[in-house]
Amino acid sequence: MISKVTLRKKSISKGRYSLYLDFYPPIYTSSSDKTTRREFLRLWIYEKPKNSIQKQENKQTLLLAEQIRLKRDNEINKPEVYTPFELEQIKAQERGEKSFLNYYESLMKKRKGSTYLVWLATLKHLKRFADDNIKFKDIDERFCNDFKDYLTHANRIKGNKKLNRNTASSYFNKFKASLKQAFKDGYITIDINSKIEAIKEAETRREFLTLQELELLANTPCKNTLLRKFAIFSALTGLGFKEVQNMVWKDISYQENQGYLVITKRQKTQRDNYLPIPNQAYELLGEPGKPDEKVFTGLKYSAYHNRQLLDWLDDAGIEKNLTPHCFRHTYATLQLQAGTDLYTISKMLGHKNLKTTQVYAKIVDQSKRDTVDKIKLNF
Repeated sequence: MISKVTLRKKSISKGRYSLYLDFYPPIYTSSSDKTTRREFLRLWIYEKPKNSIQKQENKQTLLLAEQIRLKRDNEINKPEVYTPFELEQIKAQERGEKSFLNYYESLMKKRKGSTYLVWLATLKHLKRFADDNIKFKDIDERFCNDFKDYLTHANRIKGNKKLNRNTASSYFNKFKASLKQAFKDGYITIDINSKIEAIKEAETRREFLTLQELELLANTPCKNTLLRKFAIFSALTGLGFKEVQNMVWKDISYQENQGYLVITKRQKTQRDNYLPIPNQAYELLGEPGKPDEKVFTGLKYSAYHNRQLLDWLDDAGIEKNLTPHCFRHTYATLQLQAGTDLYTISKMLGHKNLKTTQVYAKIVDQSKRDTVDKIKLNF
């Protein structure tokens, strides 16, 4: 259908007219994903020119507006006058006008759990760094590097504490992931993601218990029996807090050749993981409940429960600042010390990337170094 393109004007402030194009019937625009009758050109002319200079400015502006009108008329009604390359350039310009943040949010909504929350926090920082009207045409290497620099110095969304480096790295990785997908989907013509370096993560110390400390803790009474059961179960299986908290009885099965198995879905990867667990871990659970009943009913994560964990450690004479997640670290570290290969541990932990598991190898190496340094002779 042919659409008539007419140059029109609208009275605005200070004795001026704003110029715009009128389309009839309305045309579809990819930037807004809607049909429209108007396209404002961001050009204006004097309503009553006062001198020859203003008259000349009006003449030049009207000439430019008419050129834009003719171009838009050709784009809409005579696409054959453009080469395929020119048409692609026009489409690229239209995609460039689309909202990057709207696209980012569409990707974010596909995420779940803690991953969704990280994408959401990244979005909040993007809005704080720039504004709500970031378009694809605004995204270039300079924008990306400036955002990276912002994250390395920014405060948290709530409070005045600075983002730690690993959190900033995680946020920037989500931003890079959106750029990678935008390139695949054709919204940007250059793979900017591959040109931008990630924020290098800082080395983190992962606390864990030695086998002797774990045995000592297991034999020390704990006021919160559910917390005790979780801690030992996590250390024996490598399951994280959320996995244990969400586990229901139908997730546990017994197979003749493999023993007890737990089907879990990692929060970070959203992948099913079939994990064999030792008999000792299963025996901790007690009598099975109904299929949809939670195995660890009432298990909660809070500052109060963390305080109970620290009190339990103190009662056992263990001077370490542990969180519930540290029992998963304990499992991985003890497995490595026992000679289990890194690939198997990675699969047991449900890691998507072997590099994630390699941090435990560094812990074991440091543990060996600490052991060596304990023997010193005075001579």
